[in-house]
Amino acid sequence: MRYEELTIEGRNAVLEAFRSGKTIDKLFVQDGCKDGPIQSITREARKHDTIISYVPRERLDQMSETGKHQGVIAYAAAYEYASVDDILEAAREKGEPPFIFLLDGIEDPHNLGAIIRTANLAGAHGVIIPKHRASGLTATVARTSAGALNYTPVAKVTNLANTIEDLKKQGLWFVCADMGGELMYRLNLKGPIGLVIGNEGSGVGKLVREKCDMIASIPMKGDIDSLNASVAAGVLAYEIVRQRLG
Repeated sequence: MRYEELTIEGRNAVLEAFRSGKTIDKLFVQDGCKDGPIQSITREARKHDTIISYVPRERLDQMSETGKHQGVIAYAAAYEYASVDDILEAAREKGEPPFIFLLDGIEDPHNLGAIIRTANLAGAHGVIIPKHRASGLTATVARTSAGALNYTPVAKVTNLANTIEDLKKQGLWFVCADMGGELMYRLNLKGPIGLVIGNEGSGVGKLVREKCDMIASIPMKGDIDSLNASVAAGVLAYEIVRQRLG
């Protein structure tokens, strides 16, 4: 399967991408450049709630694949994002209690793709990622997911903690992975549930962790003290699967 080119360079090309409805994850603009065309592009970016980063021209020169960026480079998503409601609707259509992955700052696209693949195989109804400080749906993510992105909706939200609060009102419980938690086998992980997986280095953020109803630890017997984020997601996801089947 081929994935579309993700880097869009040049003022006309970037502006046309926004106006055509293409999903732009990030916009990089030359710092200090405020002429008319650039202002039009940044207005479109704000209208679509796109992350804008102002960087030195040297950074754009390094990022550019054509050498003709004209002070602006955009990164487009390889897949369209779903909404949180789309994910809940997927659960309703299957007649199942919602099972959702929520990823707090997964920045490695290989990890994100692997987690989306696991979510699909574990029967999760979708994945939610934050807009900031996290990988978007790049071509690397799409390839690593091994086709799972064709079947598993991914929603992007501005505030993960607020999203958890909203989903609690719809009956979901939330469990996050953390070494200081209760052994996962002792927790009741049945019913409508959100599985929260944290950043590869720092884990689940404090604000998000405080919103979770349960904190689960994975038993470890080796000489190191942590698992890769995608592996931890798989271990916890299949404990949820085991309990849902029981």
